[in-house]
Amino acid sequence: MRWDSLTFGTDVLYKNGQTYYFSRVMRNRTLTALLVAELISTSGSAMTFLALPWFVLVTTGSASRMSIVLAAEILPMALFGIPSGSVVARFGSRKTMLFSDACRAPLIALIPLLHWTGHLGFAGLIAIVFVFGLFTAPYLTSQRTIIPELFADDETAVAKASGLLGGANQLPLVIGPALAGVLISWFGTPPLLIVDAVTFLFAFVVVFTLVRAGSPVAPDDESKGVLAGVRYLVRDKLLGPMTLTFIVLDGGANALTVAVPLLAFSRYHRNPHIAGWVFTAFGIGAVIGSVLVVKLLDRVKPLTLSSAAMALVTLPLWAIAFDVPWLVVCAALAVTGLLVPFVNAPLMGIISTRPPLSLRQKVMTAVMTASGVGSPLGRLVVGPVYSWDGNAAVWIVLAGAMTFGAVLFIGAALRPSARDAANVVPVAPVT
Repeated sequence: MRWDSLTFGTDVLYKNGQTYYFSRVMRNRTLTALLVAELISTSGSAMTFLALPWFVLVTTGSASRMSIVLAAEILPMALFGIPSGSVVARFGSRKTMLFSDACRAPLIALIPLLHWTGHLGFAGLIAIVFVFGLFTAPYLTSQRTIIPELFADDETAVAKASGLLGGANQLPLVIGPALAGVLISWFGTPPLLIVDAVTFLFAFVVVFTLVRAGSPVAPDDESKGVLAGVRYLVRDKLLGPMTLTFIVLDGGANALTVAVPLLAFSRYHRNPHIAGWVFTAFGIGAVIGSVLVVKLLDRVKPLTLSSAAMALVTLPLWAIAFDVPWLVVCAALAVTGLLVPFVNAPLMGIISTRPPLSLRQKVMTAVMTASGVGSPLGRLVVGPVYSWDGNAAVWIVLAGAMTFGAVLFIGAALRPSARDAANVVPVAPVT
């Protein structure tokens, strides 16, 4: 249930009564390096975002097989997300990011290489994307848990930095999918996967040379054990209930990655350009949202902002169930994309700073594992639902699931006990 302009003049961060200008934040070399690595790496991934499902549709002609491949990519987050927290805690965020990118680059390149040599079967494709997905949870956890080190656990500052990181993640969606739609028409999908591999290597070099944060965290009694993050979430009256809603929300959100290419392929005459423009519209909205959320976090509490955005983010998706022109689909996804940073950035600030330092990696991977539980199912059901009753059924199920998840999230966030817990860091029981 899983994404701007990088200059904000004299925007300020507030911490302990002191004023920090945003330009000072941007001079932080580690944050800048993370933004550059994310921007370049995601540029390749933004093209693969369209290229991989289109590759499966073209080579197999099966919506169900496309769903299976994309579900296999995200499944490892559900299966191995929690154990990966121990890996990040032991080796540190920086080393984990480097190892993840060093592995993901050759894996994504292996798909076109095997295809060109005639050795890529459907089972082999599933195996490759599954192994590729093994590195998703530890990489994302590492990337996010470095940020609190840079801003001394200030929740608003971390939320703002997360908004910037989200902007760097979404900015490539403005160009990448649309460019991918053009390039697919010219060259086919395999060359785009090679480009993606190169961008992973670039991110490796940037992190290796410029990132100096993310050292291993010394364990304590509370952080021992693979399930330490889960135990924390069970105790926490705010994060625990909210995390459960991510199973539903990310299931619906991940269905989008399958539903959009399928929509262009089946409703709009197998036109990859349209799929690219729909993803681009989402990216444009998300970039604008990433700029605005950094401003609003000075005025609105993170939990309030996230809850308000959650109430609105799923509404435009209902329109796509009707047989509307593709420009209407673009507009709907643009509005949804605009609201996504208002949900994600405040949440990252809360999740990243609320747990004690020794537990952060394990709590973050536990949260992502909850996300990963719903994500494969969301991707997997699109093909069968489409076979049952077409695109209308797909988008009704998708929008309905996300609306249900949004209601659960708002209910969890606005409970009196959750509001009280938002201002109190839970204390571990004495053992």
